[in-house]
Amino acid sequence: MGRFTVTHEINAGEEAFWTMFFDRSFNEKLYREILGFPAFEILEQNENDAQITRKVSGTPKMEVPGPLAKLIGPGFGYIEEGRFDKKSKSWSWKTIPSSLADKVRNEGVLRVEPVGSDKVRRIAQIDIEAKIFGVGGLIESTVEKQLRQGWGESAVFMNKYLAGAR
Repeated sequence: MGRFTVTHEINAGEEAFWTMFFDRSFNEKLYREILGFPAFEILEQNENDAQITRKVSGTPKMEVPGPLAKLIGPGFGYIEEGRFDKKSKSWSWKTIPSSLADKVRNEGVLRVEPVGSDKVRRIAQIDIEAKIFGVGGLIESTVEKQLRQGWGESAVFMNKYLAGAR
C-alpha cells in the first residue's frame, strides 16, 4: 500500500477555500479544462447541519504504461464518494474504479490549516492500494504520480481562480 501526502498553499481563507471546493462551476472548469478529464459530473451534492456529501463521476485523462492500459481497459473512469465533516472541517473520500474495483483502493482525507488571514495550507493524505500480483506496485506508483501532478495543477488553478475572483 502506498500512503503519501500532498501539501499546497492556497490564497484563500478557510471559509473561502471550502466554498470554492464545493462550487459546481469551479469543479467543472477544474476537471474538464485544467485537468483534461473527457468526462466529469457531480451526480449528487447534499448538505445538512453536520455535513456535506458529494458523489462525482469522472473519466480522467490517462497516461499509463502499456501493461496497465490493457489491464484496466478502455474508458476507465471512477465514482468518488466524499463527506465533509463540518465539525472537524475535513473532507474524506474514496474512489470506486470502473475496473478492478475489488483489487484497487484509493481514498484519503483533506484538511486545511490557516497560514495567515487569507491563506491556507491544503493537506491531503492519500492511500492507494492495488492487490494485483505482478503489477500492484506499478499501479500504485502510476496512480501516485498522476495524483501528485493533478493536485499540483489544481493548486495553481485555485490560486489563479481566486486572484480573478477578487
